[in-house]
Amino acid sequence: MSYKEISQRKLAELDAQIPAEWRLHPSQIPPGMLSPAESVTNVQHDRISVMHIPRSCGLLSARELALTETHDVRSLLHALATQQTTAEEVTTAFSKRAAIAHQLTRCLTEPLFARALTRARQLDAHLQRTGQPVGPLHGLPVSVKDSFHVHGVDASIGLAALAHQPSAADAPLVALLTSLGAIVLAKTNVPQTLGALDSANNLFGRTLNPLNRQLTAGGSSGGEGVLVAMRGVMVGFGTDIGGSIRVPALCNGVYGFKPSVGRVPYGGQESGQLAGKARIALQAVAGPLARSVADLGAVLEHIVPRAELFGEDCIPGFWGPFPRPAPISSFSSCPTTGVGQGQGQAGKLRVGVLRSDGLVEPLPPIARVLDEVAAVLRRTPGVEVVEVPVPAALSKCQGVAGRLMGVDDGGPMVDLLTATDEPLIPWLRGRMRLARGRALSIEQLAGLQAQRTALEREMLGMWTGGEGSGAGAERVLDAIMLPAAPHPVPELDRWNAVGYASSFVLLDYPAGVIPVRKFGERDLELGVEMAAPVRGSWDKANRALWTEKTVDRRVYLDSPLGIQVVTPKQHDYDLFRAMEIIDRAVRAEGTWEPSARL
Repeated sequence: MSYKEISQRKLAELDAQIPAEWRLHPSQIPPGMLSPAESVTNVQHDRISVMHIPRSCGLLSARELALTETHDVRSLLHALATQQTTAEEVTTAFSKRAAIAHQLTRCLTEPLFARALTRARQLDAHLQRTGQPVGPLHGLPVSVKDSFHVHGVDASIGLAALAHQPSAADAPLVALLTSLGAIVLAKTNVPQTLGALDSANNLFGRTLNPLNRQLTAGGSSGGEGVLVAMRGVMVGFGTDIGGSIRVPALCNGVYGFKPSVGRVPYGGQESGQLAGKARIALQAVAGPLARSVADLGAVLEHIVPRAELFGEDCIPGFWGPFPRPAPISSFSSCPTTGVGQGQGQAGKLRVGVLRSDGLVEPLPPIARVLDEVAAVLRRTPGVEVVEVPVPAALSKCQGVAGRLMGVDDGGPMVDLLTATDEPLIPWLRGRMRLARGRALSIEQLAGLQAQRTALEREMLGMWTGGEGSGAGAERVLDAIMLPAAPHPVPELDRWNAVGYASSFVLLDYPAGVIPVRKFGERDLELGVEMAAPVRGSWDKANRALWTEKTVDRRVYLDSPLGIQVVTPKQHDYDLFRAMEIIDRAVRAEGTWEPSARL
C-alpha cells in the first residue's frame, strides 16, 4: 500500500474512536482546516485562536468545564481521593475535551478513550471497596507522545511503514504511570522522523497551534504541547534530544521540564533508528509538560523515586533537596542543603543571566523579556541576580550535539520512508536526504565523545567560577536563566536555531521552560532593524525571522514569550525549585498589562 492509502485507513480508525456525541458541528470548526494531506504542504491559515471553542461549543457541561478548568493536579487528586468526583467522570470530561482539541488541531494519533474509561471504572470500584486510592496519581488524566509503546496500539511515529503494527507491551514510563494510578487518555502527534521542530507528517497531517494557526505548534512533542494547552489532559509526557519538550512548551504557552538522564524512564519507544544508537551517541530523555510548575512537581515527586524500579535506563533518585559538601572557604555562610548554594548572600537563590549561546543573537523581543524577568528577580527578596559571560565552550556544543545525532548512516529511517514512497515534510527538505549517508568510524565517534568530555569539563567553570579547565571548589550559581529560543514562536516550518536547546542535552543539564507573557504591540519595533553584526549562517537565518523584508512581525502578536532555566547535571529538584521561585516572582509582578499576561 502507498503511504496515502495507509494514511486514509489510519485516519478512519482514529475517527472511529471519537463518539458521535463528542463531535463538533462543521460550523464550529474554523474555515481553512485543511485535509491532513493538504495540511503538510499548504501553510495557508488564519491568525486566529481556537482556545475558546471547547468552552463555547456546547459539548461540555458546566460540570465538565469545571473539572477540566478549575483544578490543578493536587486539587484534582484530592477531589478524586475524597470521592468528590469519580475517575469515570473525570476521564469522560477530559476525553471529551481531548476529542474537541483534536478536531481543531489534529493533536492526537491514538485516542485511548474506551480503555481509559474501563480503567477509570476499575479505579472507582477499588476506591469504593477499600476506601484507598490506587496510587498517589489515582485517576489523573495524562497523555504520552506517539513514540511511547502502549500495549495493543501502534507507535507509528507518523510513518506509514510503521502503521498497523500494535505494540506488544507498555513502555516503562507508561507502566509506571499506570502503577501510580494515572490514566493514559491518548497518544499524540509528532513530526516525520521525530527529527523536526514542526509536528507534521504524511500519516496524520500537521498539528496546528491553538493560539495562532499561522504559527508552529513545535516539535517533536508538538501534540503534547497542544493537548496540555487545550486542557485535554492534566499532564503530558514528551521526549527531548534537541528541544522536543521545551520547544512545544514555548510554542503553546505551557511549562516544560527536560530532566537529566536517568530521572524518568525513557525506554520502550519507537524511534525508527538503530536500537541502542542513543547509548553511543546522544541520549534523549523523557519528561512532562504541564500548565504550572506545581503540576510538574506533583508528578515528578512520584516518578523520580520509583523510576529505577521500572526503567533499566534510570538511576536511584529521590525528589527533594539533598546534602552537598560544605563550602571549603571558611568565610562562606551558605547552607548545605537545598537551593541557595551559590556563593552570593547567605541562603539566597543565585541566578545567572546568560544572554546568548555565542552563535545566534536573540531578537529584540527575546532580549527584552529576559531583561524584564531579570529586573523582576532583582526586586524579589531571597534572589540574587548576576550576569554570566557566554562561555567559549557553549558556542561549540551545538555542533558536537548535531554530529552525535547523526553518527549512523541513517539507513533504517530512509528504508522506512522509501518503503511507502513518503516524501519529506517541508521542514526536513534541505535538511535531510532520502539516501544513506556515511556512518562514523569508531575512531571518529570516540573523537566526538572526547570533544564532548572536554566541553563538559570546560562548562563546569560556569557553575564554579573556575577558568580554563573549569576546575573549581565551590558552586557560585544555583541556576542560569537564558532564552528558550533566540526568536519568537515562528510561522509554520520556520523554526531556526536549536543550539539554545540541544546544547543542554549534550551537557545533560536539566532544563525547563517558563511562559512569561504575550508578544505585544510594543515588541514590534516596526521600522527598526537590528544593528548588531551578523555572526554567521545560523544568526543570518535567525535575522530572517525579524527583518521586515522577510517577515510581517505582526504575525507574532499575542504569541507566548518565555524563558529557559537550567541547573547542573542531576540537580533536577533544584531546577524545579528555581523554576518555582522565578515563576512565582513573574506571576506576582504587576507592571505588565493584564492583556499581556499568559
